[in-house]
Amino acid sequence: MTEALPLASNPNQIWIYDTTLRDGTQREGLSVSLEDKLRIARQLDQLGVPFIEGGWPGANPRDVQFFWQLKEEPLKQAEVVAFCSTRRPHVSAAEDSLLQAILAAGTRWVTIFGKSWDLHVTEGLKCSLEENLEMIRDTVAYLRSQGRRVIYDAEHWFDGYKHNRDYALKTLAAAIASGAEWLVLCDTNGGTLPHEISSIVRDVASFISVGAHSCAPLPIPQIGIHTHNDSDTAVANAIAAVMEGAKMVQGTINGYGERCGNANLCSLIPNLQLKLGYQCLADAQMPQLTEVSRFVSEVVNLAPDEHAPFVGRSAFAHKGGIHVSAVERNPLTYEHIQPEQIGNRRRIVISDQAGISNVVAKARTFGIELDKHNPTARQILQRLKELESEGYQFEAAEASFDLLMREALGKRQQFFEIKGFQVHCDLVEGRSNTNALATVKLTVNGQDILEAAEGNGPVAALDRALRKALVNFYPQIAQFELSDYKVRILDGHSGTAAKTRVLVESKNGHQRWTTVGVSPNILEASYQAVVEGLEYGLMLHMMAEIVLSASS
Repeated sequence: MTEALPLASNPNQIWIYDTTLRDGTQREGLSVSLEDKLRIARQLDQLGVPFIEGGWPGANPRDVQFFWQLKEEPLKQAEVVAFCSTRRPHVSAAEDSLLQAILAAGTRWVTIFGKSWDLHVTEGLKCSLEENLEMIRDTVAYLRSQGRRVIYDAEHWFDGYKHNRDYALKTLAAAIASGAEWLVLCDTNGGTLPHEISSIVRDVASFISVGAHSCAPLPIPQIGIHTHNDSDTAVANAIAAVMEGAKMVQGTINGYGERCGNANLCSLIPNLQLKLGYQCLADAQMPQLTEVSRFVSEVVNLAPDEHAPFVGRSAFAHKGGIHVSAVERNPLTYEHIQPEQIGNRRRIVISDQAGISNVVAKARTFGIELDKHNPTARQILQRLKELESEGYQFEAAEASFDLLMREALGKRQQFFEIKGFQVHCDLVEGRSNTNALATVKLTVNGQDILEAAEGNGPVAALDRALRKALVNFYPQIAQFELSDYKVRILDGHSGTAAKTRVLVESKNGHQRWTTVGVSPNILEASYQAVVEGLEYGLMLHMMAEIVLSASS
């Protein structure tokens, strides 16, 4: 398990405190089950996060069950932390049912938040300023008497400090005097800017240092930082605090959180460790960061931010031909770190702005060695530009571009041949869905197949009919899933004759790929994309089997 405080032998240690499972779940539209929380906690544990805030026991049955479950199957590395407020006004900590639920959670560490801003004390708690100080003292002291170690979150700290510095510091003194081991300064409203963070954290560090002698034999607390992103400066604010002496950083994976979110650990960790020389994770665990980011977004059912710094698919994507040529010679020309350091990878984007360097570099990512002096490379580039001018978009549909290259090189395997399709839709007044019947005709291994299927809409019906026709020949198709479907009208001024671009994302449980179709007929465009998606999935399966066979 995690050590209590930073080791003296490593003054650059920063303790990462993940609150995705509590603060992160307060994001609008984000909901997690008990099983989801457990899966995320174990992934964070594997990443090497030292503190994982599990939730507020007693606030809801799911959080209670979460802590019970982890008692039965503890995490391997991380300290799981229970979260709660200070006791209620005019009730002793020993008698407060909220604190009894915290103790029942059985965690070694507890995070307690208290009011720092006098406005919140008088207007929110409706009690005196002195009673709030006693609530902090009583709560922390009680938990310490019960063998718990306490992290004190100073809620609305920066607003409280700016409004009434003397009182805000008294709240910290109350937590210190009662035995809190961490004082976490919270920018709860997210309105503070980096220069203010620096100045105030520096003042708090001085205050703790001057008053340390009066706290003996209690431990001298360390400073932590908890920032929100309402001013779009949460990461910068946390870095500013660390550079003034904060040793704990609280945040969430992908910056999930209420309103505009929390400090994004996927940006904070690499900035602190790779650029500023602090130690947040073991070096061997840093390359897991991108995988964890995408894992969490998958579990909470939110599309990953493709343009997120460090971990987004586009974070190291290169589109302009000059950029690609330079990166091929020396990645430092257009990359601020090596993407492999945080588990990401370089991507060469293919579009109508591509040059021959893009095509050659992109081919290499698909395992195709292509000489830029080979006439076929120029043919591929020319075909790419022609199709993009017609409305295709290959930077968003790399699987389709892979198929295009393999066809130009004579390496595209034909798994089946399409003969035709028909779709019939039943529109029923007053119903939101549309029943559809699709019929497909194709040839597989010289055998003609005619198959039909129903679906909730024409695309679903087409997809099911194709699967039914192919699954007996290619059983692996049963593992394929159509995971996303996007439609874009390309020339709206043409009315119903406008061209439509359809992007279809497919997956097989461990890989995702996107294909594209373009046509004035939305069904035709959809059909193109779905067919290529199935074809590409079969190709991936075949290639995986070849690799497996060779390794055995």
